[in-house]
Amino acid sequence: MPDLLIELFSEEIPARMQARAADDLKKLVTDGLVEAGLTYAGAAAFSTPRRLALSISDLTGESKATREERKGPKVGAPDKAVDGFLRGAGVAREDLEVRDDKKGQVYFAVIEKPGRMAADIVAEVLEKTIRNFPWPKSMRWGAGQLKWVRPLHTILCVLSDDAGANVVPLDVDGIVSGNSTRGHRFLAPDAFTVTGFDDYEAKLKRAHVILRADERAEMIWHEATNQAFALGLEVVEDRGLLAEVAGLVEWPVVLLGRIDDDFLGLPPEVLQTSMKEHQKFFSVRNPKTGRIERFVTVANMETADNGATILAGNQKVLAARLSDAKFFWENDLRVAKAGMEPWLDSLGDVTFHNKLGSQKDRIERIAALAREIAPSVGADPDLAEQAARVAKADLSSEMVYEFPELQGLMGRYYAEAAGLPAEVAQAAQEHYSPLGPSDDVPTAPVSVAVALADKIDTLTGFWAIDEKPTGSKDPFALRRAALGVIRLVLENGLVVPILKLAEAGVFGSRYSITHLMDLKAQLRDAPTITANQPKDYYSWEKFFRTKAQYDEFVADIENSLSEINVWMARASEIASDLLSFFHDRLKVFLKDKGIRHDIIDACIAMPGNDDLTLLVKRAEALSATLATDDGENLIQGFKRANNILTQAEEKDGVEYSYGADIKFAEEPAEKALFAALDAADAKIAPAMAAEDFSTAMAAMAALRGPIDAFFTDVQVNDDRQVVRRNRLNLLSRIRKICLDVADLTKIEG
Repeated sequence: MPDLLIELFSEEIPARMQARAADDLKKLVTDGLVEAGLTYAGAAAFSTPRRLALSISDLTGESKATREERKGPKVGAPDKAVDGFLRGAGVAREDLEVRDDKKGQVYFAVIEKPGRMAADIVAEVLEKTIRNFPWPKSMRWGAGQLKWVRPLHTILCVLSDDAGANVVPLDVDGIVSGNSTRGHRFLAPDAFTVTGFDDYEAKLKRAHVILRADERAEMIWHEATNQAFALGLEVVEDRGLLAEVAGLVEWPVVLLGRIDDDFLGLPPEVLQTSMKEHQKFFSVRNPKTGRIERFVTVANMETADNGATILAGNQKVLAARLSDAKFFWENDLRVAKAGMEPWLDSLGDVTFHNKLGSQKDRIERIAALAREIAPSVGADPDLAEQAARVAKADLSSEMVYEFPELQGLMGRYYAEAAGLPAEVAQAAQEHYSPLGPSDDVPTAPVSVAVALADKIDTLTGFWAIDEKPTGSKDPFALRRAALGVIRLVLENGLVVPILKLAEAGVFGSRYSITHLMDLKAQLRDAPTITANQPKDYYSWEKFFRTKAQYDEFVADIENSLSEINVWMARASEIASDLLSFFHDRLKVFLKDKGIRHDIIDACIAMPGNDDLTLLVKRAEALSATLATDDGENLIQGFKRANNILTQAEEKDGVEYSYGADIKFAEEPAEKALFAALDAADAKIAPAMAAEDFSTAMAAMAALRGPIDAFFTDVQVNDDRQVVRRNRLNLLSRIRKICLDVADLTKIEG
């Protein structure tokens, strides 16, 4: 069985596109071959800046002949239906067969496809792949119509077996396939022929091309760390940058350069970001001081002077870049030390959302929420409000304008420069976190307060203007914000009144509390008008020219208060809807931890479901209980009791919840259940009050035996009405005790 080697050789492919392109080449070609009737043992795709390569082993030499019978429309069906069937089957009308069917005669098409040689199929599939390749961006060049990410030069396509290697004939817009390729653009530019993958990879390496991206990355990292270690330094790990740089070179040559002393005073994150974004340099850190003192660049060339000229040029360009960064840093420090007021004022001109006001408006809302949240997280309210007011000031700084990814981090530096408390500076950096499921969660109380306020304001604001996530669309990252709130609360073990905060946030999205208080104060302080009131300081004439002006003033305030009251009521509805969204995200979060959605539903149905920490503790305890035999069987007993009781209440038109009396108990199992319920009540009530759900649910699960025995030995619907009512009231006790722990009606199965 032959092996197939494909190489598409072009001008430089952007590094960010290479891995995806290699995967696409593999998928498109292998899917096409299989669809055409060929099989293979294995396939691997590779990429370098100038080539995509695909190796397929043990490909079948030809496809098998196939015969397919396809049923069509009834005889006498409209011509359009028959013509559509003919197009789909690829046959002519005269080739159709008429056969008897259960409902009359129908057309049948017999589609016979002869076997085809692998070379013919490969040529067809590869041409289709090249012409329809899904590049994110592509171009045309010269007079041709072919589109590729960069001009495509050659196509290597070889089928090889024990008998030798043969070129698969192919012509794509004048680019004819062959068995030759080229090595490194400068170090080995001459063409050479190959006979198969092993020969291809070995000759590429001799021609200064490392085919495998992971091998290039490993070479870069190994050499960079060795050179840094020799100087007592360490390379700052950046796997994303390593993958990108490996996609920029075919023959990595690692060079270690020096940063001018003038720039060593810049924050290490600024140096690292500037070198990464502009130059694709790795940062080299002094582990003793934490300073970034050197850099690593990766050239695509070996030179006679061992890279000295390359390094000199890179250092010159780097100095210019870092001069800009130093200029931004020094300017920003002057503003920060003066109090950051210009930055905060300028945020009033930056729109957050056209329905939610400016960034400055948003800061006011976050500050109010942070003060409200602070006591719940153990933070000082004044510090929380202060931190919220300056946390986003760095958005106006020159450094963050140049490097947006440094927002928050620069806020910490500027807050420290302004002489603000350490907690405020820390919150400026941490309040964006967590940004994702693997991001660290802040633990400092002030940071937690501001982070919660930031995310809750985002959620309540967009809920208030009805911009909620729909399906897969979430343009404002509201799911991520909700998950951030959930993780902040749960991982810090906080008791936070989510519903109350959501109501405050929704209200604040339209009106500020200060505005509401001002209106009430104006109405309270308005002069009282009486028929015989003297014209003194407190009369309306002291403040208004006419009585009509006074009446209009009072009416305006009352109308404003009326509108606010309407919005407050609406805010409560919106907050409840947002709480449901939190619950949905919590289900996703807990599902990853192995807790079933019906268990969460059973706990959400209980009072206090806006306390996420309490809710999760209850769900974890219920999940653990239901994992036991007693817990699982108790659910069946509870459901049986609930079903019997519900049917009896519907039939009798009364509610059996007035308490069963043991003096009417007759059977031993009945008396034992009374005793078990009393014992469970004595344990469950104090345990629930102490939020000790494990103890409460263990006591509930212990009812499994007495309940099973009761249903085995006792007939609930006794002919004697007094006994029947007493037993139904006993079932009511079972239902109440269980429902006090969790809504077991939500449990499936």
